[in-house]
Amino acid sequence: MKCLVTGASGFVGRSLVGELLQRGCEVRAETRSVNLMHEDIEQVNVGSIDDSTQWFGAVRELDVVIHLAARVHVMQDIAPDPLAEFRKTNTLGSLALAQQAAAAGVKRFVFLSSIKVNGESTLTGAPFTEENQPNPHDSYGVSKLAAEQGLQSLSLETGMEVIIIRSPLVYGPGVKANFASLMRAVQKGLPLPLGAIHNQRSLVALDNLTDFIITCIAHPKAANQTFLISDGQDLSTTELVQGMAQAAGVSARLLPVPVWALEWAGRLVGKADAIQRLCGNLQIDSSKARDLLGWVPKISVQEGLRRAMNGNVKK
Repeated sequence: MKCLVTGASGFVGRSLVGELLQRGCEVRAETRSVNLMHEDIEQVNVGSIDDSTQWFGAVRELDVVIHLAARVHVMQDIAPDPLAEFRKTNTLGSLALAQQAAAAGVKRFVFLSSIKVNGESTLTGAPFTEENQPNPHDSYGVSKLAAEQGLQSLSLETGMEVIIIRSPLVYGPGVKANFASLMRAVQKGLPLPLGAIHNQRSLVALDNLTDFIITCIAHPKAANQTFLISDGQDLSTTELVQGMAQAAGVSARLLPVPVWALEWAGRLVGKADAIQRLCGNLQIDSSKARDLLGWVPKISVQEGLRRAMNGNVKK
């Protein structure tokens, strides 16, 4: 099987390309001038991704396109019109790629979307499912939903199979942003005011997401389906920090600060959204992936945290 992976030099892309090669797939990798340093990878660079991007050379003689490249969610977007910028890459760019892929005879298109299409939070014990009405709250989520809808329409028009994967926060070796900051704080033994948070959040380990994507490139029952994917074990923020500490072989220094106090402090310093993510619920029901495809997470949360903290994906 021959696959194109866009965003191949990114956090998920590097892991996916390595696993595809191990499983005997031919890989064409779209990157932004980053040399993946592997003789078995054919690299292409199409430049900026928008509705004018020319993909014909990249999508020729392929079985599957796995589209990871995106304008990612940022905490403080300085673009004058954030929605327009997200739509340019995540919606129009994705659809241009899919249209050219379909014209080139590509059989299957796997699109990495986001749980933000469903929304930002859930009630305890009421996880998001594929049947929920989409409810994105920000420009990133809106752009991903528009891409999903356009891809589904294109599939009906062309017959190219489309698989949509909505992922929550992905963690693993090389993870960045807030998750990386939290790991560093735990490793340094810094006291953290996160010892009294009893929320529930779904995450997905990098190895589990990579394994599920590869399942979707060939499984016949994955065709034209949308999947919500997670590790299948939800954690409170307190449990997450404890798991990080255990994986790093250090003691978790957690202060039992009440949630209301954290929320008050967050509003005071303009970090209310960040505190909501630390204290709120976001649960995913990933049973469809198990029931329809027979997929089970490759590694446990504990192993995923160990790999993230130690920085080595596989032995």
